[in-house]
Parts: sequence; structure tokens; C-alpha cells
Amino acid sequence: MADPTLSIRTGHPDFLDLDWATPLAEWTTPRLIELPTGIHRHVVRFVAYEDSIYAIKELPTRFAHHEYQILRSLETRVTPVAEPVGLVDRGWVDPTEEWSAALITAYVPHTFPYRNLVSGTDFGARRDHMLNAVAVLLVELHLTGLFWGDCSLSNLLYRYDAETIEAVMIDAETSELHDELTRGQRAHDIEIMVVNVAGGMADIAAAAGHDIDEADMSLGVDIASRYGALWAELTHPIYLRQDERYRVHERVRRINELGFEVEDIDIEPDPSGDARLRLRATVGGRRFHRSRLRTLTGVDATERQARQILQDLSYYEASHRHESNVGKSIAAVMWRVNVFEPLLERIRTTMSDGADAVQLYCDFLHHRYLISVEQQRDVPTAEAFEQWLEGGMPGVKPEEAIARLGL
Repeated sequence: MADPTLSIRTGHPDFLDLDWATPLAEWTTPRLIELPTGIHRHVVRFVAYEDSIYAIKELPTRFAHHEYQILRSLETRVTPVAEPVGLVDRGWVDPTEEWSAALITAYVPHTFPYRNLVSGTDFGARRDHMLNAVAVLLVELHLTGLFWGDCSLSNLLYRYDAETIEAVMIDAETSELHDELTRGQRAHDIEIMVVNVAGGMADIAAAAGHDIDEADMSLGVDIASRYGALWAELTHPIYLRQDERYRVHERVRRINELGFEVEDIDIEPDPSGDARLRLRATVGGRRFHRSRLRTLTGVDATERQARQILQDLSYYEASHRHESNVGKSIAAVMWRVNVFEPLLERIRTTMSDGADAVQLYCDFLHHRYLISVEQQRDVPTAEAFEQWLEGGMPGVKPEEAIARLGL
């Protein structure tokens, strides 16, 4: 028996202390930890190294190499995708065997499988959030030229993103990366998603002991509808007169409001021959607000979290405009030093390990907004924060509070 070949990216452990000579299902290493996961066709287990957690998935050699390359290609284009860390090739094993190779990815923090959101036979009050999360991710993947080929509830992880949910792609085994997808390829990918999601909803109903007629079988169709609306919003061309150049800025602003970046703007004569111009935007990844927040403050957050925190920064700037020499850059530093970091530190002292402190900060911002509306005044941050802590995070459902605190 030969030694396995390990290809590991820098900045991570070498994983040489793991028992690569045996199948993953037989491992007994003390590094193994139990974490919630979805239903997978391959064996998936988690290992812990100091402050980092990694997912290891065994699969045939060709599929492991393919998935690793797809994830490597996606990580600079799409934000909500598992980070590929390494590839293990057991050269002495038949490459068609399930345990002939293994893919190592970094565990996506603060995520959970779809079953954590299930309420009865569906997703209850979280249904809209689930619909939007999957639709937005599919749009982002398709914009980058990825044909997924196996979008399902189990091939995603989910995490709270401010007031909503974000879906994270964790399985790219069947994916294909193209320069651009055709309409037919996109339609086929959506059809696969609809069938897979229907199967997942049927499984949910069966697990709850309900008849399949009680399952939310329209969930995938509703995702497809929202996908279509968002795709049209982002990609449809607009026509403008020579004196309507201001609409270019309006178009870019609208795309940015949806969280997507604009990479290029093409303005060309209308092919119909009219005396108009056709504007088409090349849309990039969904990271506009998170990139802006990182640039201004150095704070890293998910897209919706970043949008909400930027609103908090604007609130701070507005309340300090009377101070001399306080420009946007200086205000951003003052906000982080005087507001964000102190509150984040107080949140961290009261939460359990593994909780998402930035998400809890966003929960607080939502609370401050709610009580300000209720009291018809701008409730100061310090006052709102004390009420939020004393009131057990009002405005957040108890089960979500428990999940976010990691209890």
C-alpha cells in the first residue's frame, strides 16, 4: 500500500495525522466532531484543528478532482460557496471506488442544514426567506456561468443574514463552468432544482408522519418564479434617449441595491434602428455592500448583514455631522472604535462559543429600529442596547435566539 497524495493549500494544517489508509467511515481519530449536516450520497465527516473545522467528503477520484477545481474557480467569483482546502488521492485504490479520494473544505461558520428551519411539513414563517435565499444563490451562480446540475435542499447550507437567510453552495460534484450559460442551460438547471426540492419536501412530510399531499410541493416552483423575476431585473437591457444618460446611474444604483456589483456597462445603438441607445449591464457577484463595508471599516460580514451595518454607520455619521472635520472616512473609524467594537465585545461576553456575533449585532440594530418606531423617537444606541440585553433580545423569536447564541 502506497502513501496517499495530499494537495493542501497554504494556511491550513497538513492533515498528515489523519488515517488516510482506511475509509472515512472507519475513522476513530479524536479530531472527529459531530456537526449537523444534510443528506449526502457520500460519506462526510468533520475534523477540528485548534480554532478551525474542516469537512472531509469521500468520493471517486475523478469526481473529487472535478469538484475541487470547480470550487477553486468559484471562490473568487461567488461569495456563498464552501472554501476548497485540499484534495487527497489514494492512488492504490481503484479510482472508481467511493473512498479512492477525498475533498477537504473549510467548514462554513454559523451554518445549518435545511432541517433546522423545518416547521411541521414546511418552513413556516421562514418560507419566504428560504425561497429568496435559493433563488438569489442560483442567480449568482448562473451569472458566473455555473450550471449546477444538482441543486437541492441537502446540497445547501443556510445561515442567518441580518433579517433574512443566506444559502451556501456546498456540493459542486455535478457542476459545469462555462463562459456564459444559455437560456436552455439555465432552464434545465431550474427544472432539476424544482424536482429535487419537491423530493426534499416529500421527505420532510414523510419524516413528520404526514401524507405527501400535505407536503409543500410548490416550493421549488415558487423558487423558480422568484429566480425568473430577479434574473430579469438584473439582466434586461434598458433603452434611453441621448439626453437620458442619468438613467445609467439609476440602473447601476438599482443593481447595487440588490447587492450585486456591476462590472461593465455597455451602451450601444438600438439594433432596431431607432434613435435610442441600448444599455446592458454586466453583473458580478452579490457582494456590493460587504465590499463597501470592508473598504470603509475593515469589518467582514455577509451581504445583508453588511447592508444593515452600513445603515448603522450612516446613522452614526448623521448624528455627528455637527462635529468639525468629521468626514466619511473619519466617521467610519470613530464608529468602529466607539460603537461597533465595544458593543461587539459586550455581545461576545454573553454568548456561547460558536455564535455569530455580527449577526447578533444586526439583531440589536433591528431591535433599536423597532423600539424607535414604537416610541416615535430616535432611541440612543446605549439605551437601546441595555433594553435589548435586559429584554432577552426582543423582536427575535426564542428558537432563533437559542440557535444564534449556539445554545
